[in-house]
Amino acid sequence: MVIPVHDVNPTRRTPYVTYTLIAVNVAVFLFMPGLAGSVAGDSGLAQACRLQAFLDQYAAVPQELIHQQLPRLVPTGETGVGPQGPGCVVGPPDYDKSPPLSVLSAMFLHGGWLHLLGNMLFLLVFGNNIEDRLGHVRFALFYLVCGYAATYGYALLNAGSADPLIGASGAIAGVLGAYLVLYPKARVWVLVPFLIFLPLRLPAWLVLGFWFALQAVYSAGEGVANAGTVAYAAHVVGFVAGMLIAWPLRPGTPPPPEPRGLLFGRRARHSW
Repeated sequence: MVIPVHDVNPTRRTPYVTYTLIAVNVAVFLFMPGLAGSVAGDSGLAQACRLQAFLDQYAAVPQELIHQQLPRLVPTGETGVGPQGPGCVVGPPDYDKSPPLSVLSAMFLHGGWLHLLGNMLFLLVFGNNIEDRLGHVRFALFYLVCGYAATYGYALLNAGSADPLIGASGAIAGVLGAYLVLYPKARVWVLVPFLIFLPLRLPAWLVLGFWFALQAVYSAGEGVANAGTVAYAAHVVGFVAGMLIAWPLRPGTPPPPEPRGLLFGRRARHSW
């Protein structure tokens, strides 16, 4: 797996929506019970119960999305001792949950620091150019549409699952799909793990095509979509949705500049 760190594709305007999405994702993560606090070593049963209750309320659940069936009993966030020992207390939900709106909230939840930072890195590297091409408002709508398409696509393939689906990966996969369509020849600086991390400048079609191929292969044998596993099918659906939406924009998209005289991490001056 390669790690993108910078693309050679300058923008004309400041990507305010991309920066806002990153800021909101980080802020929400910091307020999630049981995840951000785990850095300090708080990983007990009480933390797990609070997290489970939080995800049941705000994460997207395939069974709820497809069948509109809400559970009669959910974790309350409290701990107790039952016949089988300590565990999470369950009871009737004390909240009203809208499954379609849970897709939106789930797009800003992450299962850990690596999950969050990986998603935000891809959004930072590739999102600015898609926002530059679409404009701020259309990019925000594009991001949401891809996220909804990815979540419902996964739910259709796992209609009986009651496991929570969280993360911005589906929406960001749509950004990657659009980038592949609009800027396939743009050069991307990546770190390739081979004994050490080797910096290479590769065309976007190779970087993103390889990423998509991996998601497609992994999706054939994926597990459930809770905080400890990866919903690869959602990535595939989001990526394809982004490609389809961006395809009509190809003729009017200016190509990226030729990467001449480039230094790692910055763009050298040219006399065009």
